[in-house]
Amino acid sequence: MRDAVIVEAVRTPIGKGKPNGALAHVHPVELLAHTLRTLVERSGVDPALIDDVIGGTVDQVGEQAMNTTRYAVLSAGFPESVPATTVDRQCGSSQQAVHFAAQGVLSGAYDLVVACGVESMSRVPMWSNVPAGADPFGPGVAERYPEGLVPQGISAELIAAKWSIGREQMDAFAVSSHRKAAEAWDSGLFDAEVAPLEGVARDECVRPGSTTEILAGLKPAYHDPVLAERFPQIEWNVTAGNASPINDGASAVLITSSETAARLGLRPLARLHSFAVTGSDPLLMLTGVIPATEKVLRRASLTLDDIDLFEVNEAFSSVVLAWRQETGADLARVNVHGGAIALGHPLGASGTRLTTTLVHAMREQNARYALQTMCEAGGLANAMVLERV
Repeated sequence: MRDAVIVEAVRTPIGKGKPNGALAHVHPVELLAHTLRTLVERSGVDPALIDDVIGGTVDQVGEQAMNTTRYAVLSAGFPESVPATTVDRQCGSSQQAVHFAAQGVLSGAYDLVVACGVESMSRVPMWSNVPAGADPFGPGVAERYPEGLVPQGISAELIAAKWSIGREQMDAFAVSSHRKAAEAWDSGLFDAEVAPLEGVARDECVRPGSTTEILAGLKPAYHDPVLAERFPQIEWNVTAGNASPINDGASAVLITSSETAARLGLRPLARLHSFAVTGSDPLLMLTGVIPATEKVLRRASLTLDDIDLFEVNEAFSSVVLAWRQETGADLARVNVHGGAIALGHPLGASGTRLTTTLVHAMREQNARYALQTMCEAGGLANAMVLERV
């Protein structure tokens, strides 16, 4: 029976998604091309052998339009014969690319495939693909949810209220993320996964000096008097400090079967064990990680206690803390090298960024099983289990 294994995983440093960000001058196609080029250089594979390149990008407009992944493949110098496609499952786009790539290997459709992702939020701001006045939802959704859906920040506030997660708890979680990320950088734990680009070698948003006292001084990021009247339970505790920033970055993983890896002399980093995707309440929007975790563990015939490491995307502190309350997971095993609050969240790149960090952490900590899950706009979530080979 065929399996699917990751044999290489790289990412760019993550820059601030602002005009003065460290990577703002780099076209998104070039960001992604850099990771693809590094992926084949480090693995030593002939890019002509790659059956497909599946990339995630969220705002597919402007400089990220026209199937960005295809042009990254060409810019990276791969043969014209190597195909590529770009997918969108919102923040989980490149994790979905991993699922598709691995499932292609398992089915026999692929022997060697790349899953990757990119987002340049400095050059293509979030929601650039929805022109002013446009309705991306349509009348059927409006009829089903007559009071209206809400932005993600409001969903994060609703989650905090529903699970009774206070400001101090969210700020403390954010500080922990920065501390772990800074310690990982100082210990050289990111060296194997990061491909420096044009003089940029470290993630730009990590704040080693962050404290709960500093974060306590930040104002609520999403306060809205109309929504405050609609949702009186909201305490308005979500801030820029306990949520992920906006960022630029790219990441990529190389996936094949154990048989092909042996034939090509490649060293597997981890086996892609099980997959799950779920839908959830689009008003709360970000809680799908809870049923997705349950679903993927059931498919893997594992329990939470079997999992040595977790990567749960830190879109907002409240998301991870609500997931932890429902699952009972040990936070000491979650995002051990820091998460998106510190490292950054370049939307389309985040799925394979988490995977890249996770497979390297598995080797460093000798973990047998690891679980990755991501919340996504519209009430969606991806989850997968990795196994050390």
